[in-house]
Amino acid sequence: MDRIAPSADEEIAAFIASAAKQPLLDAAFALWCRRFRMDTIEGRPTDEEVRFYRMLTPEEFSARYRYERDHAHEGPMFGYLKRAHPRADDNAIRQAIITSVKFEGAAEKHFNWNGDFWDCVVRAVAQAAAQYPDFLETTYRDARNNLAYYMK
Repeated sequence: MDRIAPSADEEIAAFIASAAKQPLLDAAFALWCRRFRMDTIEGRPTDEEVRFYRMLTPEEFSARYRYERDHAHEGPMFGYLKRAHPRADDNAIRQAIITSVKFEGAAEKHFNWNGDFWDCVVRAVAQAAAQYPDFLETTYRDARNNLAYYMK
């Protein structure tokens, strides 16, 4: 039997349903890690935005990237997490997103490829986990995998 790929709505709904099974903070991190896929599904960035981004200098692009991370709690991520945890307080949702973004940033900041690659990943996430100790162990595992993917 041929398997039919899920529709865009079904794929996002599956991400949200998976996040709904986790505590708020861990759900925020899980959704944050899937943001690029969800953005693509929902048509972001638009062709016009892609053209704009291509014209930016590296410094302008870095500034734009920092702005998007600093304001992630004001964008689509808020809606995704609210759908996963509809009873959660809006401020708690915003704080969970902010904390998740900062945790990911801390892991990236602590990454130093000096020795065995996987050991460097594990060390970076452990250092970030010491700063952000309120995630589940499964989230730290996912953070290691996420960091390894992006630092390869």
